[in-house]
Amino acid sequence: MKLIGVLMMMLLLSACQNSLQDLTDFMERQKEKPVKPIEPLPEISPQIVFEYHENGLRDPFSNDLEVDRDAENESQMAKVEDGQGPDLTRRKEYLESYPLDSLVMVGTYQQMDDYWALVEDPDGTIHRVSVGHHLGHNYGEVVAITDSEIQIKEWINDGLGAWREQSAAIALKEE
Repeated sequence: MKLIGVLMMMLLLSACQNSLQDLTDFMERQKEKPVKPIEPLPEISPQIVFEYHENGLRDPFSNDLEVDRDAENESQMAKVEDGQGPDLTRRKEYLESYPLDSLVMVGTYQQMDDYWALVEDPDGTIHRVSVGHHLGHNYGEVVAITDSEIQIKEWINDGLGAWREQSAAIALKEE
C-alpha cells in the first residue's frame, strides 16, 4: 500500500512541472509590436509681466481699513463713541439671516396708510416689510419703499471697531 501511495505521489508531482513557456511566448509577441511614440509635452508660455504704474490709482497693497488720524476719521471715531452704529442688543428679524443680494423684491401694496413691500427669500417664501424693518446681514434697515425699489441703510464694520453707514437698495424683480 505504501508503494502504491509513493508511486501515486510521484505521478502527481510529475504533472506539476514549473513551465513558464506560455508567459515567455506572450512577452516575445509583445516585444515584436511597434512602439507608439510619446506625445511631446506642450510648450509652456512665459508669464506676461504686469507693471503697475500708480498714476493716482489706489495702492493694491494698502490696507484700506487702516485708521488715519486726520479730521475726517476723528469725526468718524467720535460718531462711534457717541453711539453711532447698529443696535447690537436688538433681536434680529427673520430676513436678517439672508444676505441682501439673495433677497428679491416682488411687489408692493398699500394697506390703509401703510406702504408695504413684498420680499422673496431664497427659499421662495414671500415676506412683507415696511419702513423700519430690518433685513440682510449688515444690520440693514428699510428707510423708504417706492414702487420700484426698497431703500436700505446698512451698517458696515471696518474691522477696527468703527461702523460706517452705507446705502443699498433692492430693485423690483421684472418678469
